[in-house]
Amino acid sequence: MNEKLSLPTLPAENTPQPPGKPKRGWIWLIVLILVAVVAYYFWPKGPDAAGGTTSAAAAGGKKGRGGGLAPVVAAKARRGNIGVYVTGLGTVTPINTITIKSRVDGQLMKLNYQEGELIHAGDPLIEIDTRPYQVQLDQATGQQMRDTALLENAKVDLARYQTLLQQNAIPEQTLATQKSLVAQLEGTVKSDQSLIDSAKLNLAYCHIAAPITGRIGLRLVDPGNIVHASDSGGLLVITQVQPISVVFTIVEDKLPEVLKRWHAGQKLLAEVWDRANTRKIGSGALSTVDNQIDPTTGMIRLRSDFPNEGEALFPDQFVNVHLLVQQKQGVTLVPSAAVQRTSTSTYVYLVKPDSSVTVRQLVEGVTEGDDTEVVSGLDPGDVVVMAGIDRLNEGSKVTVQFEGEGGRGQAGGNAAGAGAPGTGAGSVEGGRGQGRGNAPGAGSPGGGNPADTSGGRKGRGRGRGAEGQAQ
Repeated sequence: MNEKLSLPTLPAENTPQPPGKPKRGWIWLIVLILVAVVAYYFWPKGPDAAGGTTSAAAAGGKKGRGGGLAPVVAAKARRGNIGVYVTGLGTVTPINTITIKSRVDGQLMKLNYQEGELIHAGDPLIEIDTRPYQVQLDQATGQQMRDTALLENAKVDLARYQTLLQQNAIPEQTLATQKSLVAQLEGTVKSDQSLIDSAKLNLAYCHIAAPITGRIGLRLVDPGNIVHASDSGGLLVITQVQPISVVFTIVEDKLPEVLKRWHAGQKLLAEVWDRANTRKIGSGALSTVDNQIDPTTGMIRLRSDFPNEGEALFPDQFVNVHLLVQQKQGVTLVPSAAVQRTSTSTYVYLVKPDSSVTVRQLVEGVTEGDDTEVVSGLDPGDVVVMAGIDRLNEGSKVTVQFEGEGGRGQAGGNAAGAGAPGTGAGSVEGGRGQGRGNAPGAGSPGGGNPADTSGGRKGRGRGRGAEGQAQ
């Protein structure tokens, strides 16, 4: 009676699971699906994968073989010529600008030009109604014919009276009166001639021709309108564009240098540049200097003439003028980007034969465009650093890429060449290092587009730069 009953134990695999709790197998299945999706979208494929691997290899090779070398862009000092210019702001000013006005009253009948057309001196432009002035001409001609006939008759009577006076047939007073009549009729005939000339002149004024060669602006009066000689406005404007001038100003401190060569008869060349002073528009010569300095600004005006064959200069255009006053021959020149300045000195980073750099003090002269004259401190052939200066110190070792060599590193001695990345579209050769020593070159990846065959080798794409080759 006191014995306890024991129930049989069911097998584990038949034990029912609690409701609502998922199986672990489904969780792992979902995780595998997510991993597959992520791998599909983010795993590098094709040329990109190769490029990534190559880039990593190139970076590792550079770190292992080119340690301590700073890549820089350099240029060589050279011997050349440089101009000394006086610059000023100017405005394109036509040599001649003419406003055509009517010199007679009448109806505007016809326009023989197109707006904006380039016309030549003597070309017909405008026709005004000639009929009123033709009538005046006919009337003056008829009056002259009548007065001429009266004059001829008076001259015949004068001859007769002279004969009769010799015969004492008429008084002397009659002869004197006849002489006065002849002189009066001669004056009348001459007055009639002036009326004829005036009518002919008005007829000529009805046909307006171009007085100069130039370009016509927008028309100011339409055909059919009545124009008057007293109108304040004109009929059209003609502007001479070939040649054309530029009026510009310079500071009075530069005037003695200009006048010295101007009075000596030297032809001073002038260059005109655009508003941003980045593009040369044309070349000409100084034509005249104003006769007084503006006391309020301390500036003086000068005028230069330009052929303007392509009409690149437009009236009232704002430009910059560079007036050449001296040409220096055979001086030492370096790129302006290589010259560094502090408050107390001017210097450059000079690359020595052992691929190290040193600070070299210099005295600069004229700067024009991208070139700077070096008065002392450098000799032609010296290599100076242009880009990458922020990474340099005295004695730093560098790998040199000369300007314009398209990313091909060049280093002297046993250092490895480190080419800079290619930047041109489709350029798959950029970044091939050229070490001139014994170490292999380590090029950076080229930046070409695999599908772009416009530059470089066809179809090589990115990653080619990792194949730096020592030469």
